[in-house]
Amino acid sequence: MELVSVERIQEARKLLEGITRVTPMEHARDLRRLHGGPVYLKCENLQRTGSFKIRGAYTRIHGLTAEERARGVVAASAGNHAQGVALASSLLGISSTVFMPLRAPLPKLAATRGYGAEVHLHGAVVDETLAEAIAFSERTGAVFIHPFDHVDVIAGQGTVGLEILEQVPGVKTILVPTGGGGLVGGVAAAVKAAHPEIRVIGVQAEDAAAYPPSLAAGAPVRLRDVHTMADGIAVGEPGKISYAHIQSLVDDVVTVTEESLSRAVLLCLERRKLVVEPAGAAAVAALLQHPGAFEPPVVAILSGGNVDPVLLQQIIQHGMTAGGRYLKLHLRVPDRPGSLVSVLSCVKDLGANVLDVEHSRISGSLALGEVDVALALETRGPEHCKEVEAALADAGFTIVS
Repeated sequence: MELVSVERIQEARKLLEGITRVTPMEHARDLRRLHGGPVYLKCENLQRTGSFKIRGAYTRIHGLTAEERARGVVAASAGNHAQGVALASSLLGISSTVFMPLRAPLPKLAATRGYGAEVHLHGAVVDETLAEAIAFSERTGAVFIHPFDHVDVIAGQGTVGLEILEQVPGVKTILVPTGGGGLVGGVAAAVKAAHPEIRVIGVQAEDAAAYPPSLAAGAPVRLRDVHTMADGIAVGEPGKISYAHIQSLVDDVVTVTEESLSRAVLLCLERRKLVVEPAGAAAVAALLQHPGAFEPPVVAILSGGNVDPVLLQQIIQHGMTAGGRYLKLHLRVPDRPGSLVSVLSCVKDLGANVLDVEHSRISGSLALGEVDVALALETRGPEHCKEVEAALADAGFTIVS
């Protein structure tokens, strides 16, 4: 299979002038110590429609013939590709229909409609949504716009790689959030043409990682189950075209945990003041989970920022827990006046913030004259958690595991 050439990616870049933004490159100084050198963040979360997807969608749709444009286009997506297709179609004066899962986040649904697409909700998972979009294409003649498995889509996404080479000329490693593989395949095609020594590494959520088994098998492999908060990279099977690019050009594919993803979202928000969705933060999650594994200077692509505020709240709480910023304790204390005050005074003196307290005398394991106290605390990190636990134990309170 012929791979996308750098010349094709350069043509896509000219096409996208005035359509997409050259997104900024942020220096992440707080990540430098983990990898012994400079770390940069390529902020595609600040791209039009909130992700890199507009690059590939516009390139693909622009390449349609007049007869194909007249038939309109159709796509299936949980959000980012949907918005890219909707905006690209509107800019080109083409009608678009987008199928989204029944539980698609409301902000992504509203944005897709706002960009001009006719939206239909179908299916509990993206695979069901995809099947319905393909059936619609067969019924109506609308051109199906694949989210990643097309050479024009890969060429459009590859323009991110050209920008990285200009913004960080000495880059040694590029980390790319990876679902279907269109972005990492395009970036690798752009980068490797001139600098084959630069390592391009895909990053997948470990519970939605189709590429490691596929690369081991020598062909695309379908996962039985896909479970991750990073819905933007929750792809159960690589496409043939994107797989060929990754097999030939990408140096490695690593995986990250849900805890690392949530910590990465929190870090981007708290330290960089950037709103990034879990899928978009996968490359930062790799930096956190695999310290010292990547040669600097490192560029981590923030591939998208379209996150439901309700999910963001849950992720922040999850990330703070994973980072040792929350502490939950069960204490057994004497059932006498002043015991709870003593516990809370000890916590106060240590600078921990009490979020919730539950005081209970109803437990079969309690001895006469004892009560259970459940505490939820906000702390300054893992060492502070240990300090709080040690101080409570030293004060004579029994910590129940």
